[in-house]
Amino acid sequence: MIQPGQVYRSAVSTPDDPDNHRRIKVVGEPNTVPGGWNFGKVDVATLTEDGREIRRRRVEMSQLHATPTTRDGTPRCTGYVLENT
Repeated sequence: MIQPGQVYRSAVSTPDDPDNHRRIKVVGEPNTVPGGWNFGKVDVATLTEDGREIRRRRVEMSQLHATPTTRDGTPRCTGYVLENT
């Protein structure tokens, strides 16, 4: 379940540094009201290396995953993977 305060990292590293994954933090409640504006989205902010929140935006909840692998065990190549709860 997606909750404010959770931190996710990108499933794929940045092209210039294979050990660097972009990180985002959930900063708002998911919009689960059918028919409402931004249904199925959640507010997030990009985290800098020192932990500052920048670039707030909304992303689809389907892009946020609890595990780094798919159901069949292959590594994810899109979206964001949960770092902590």
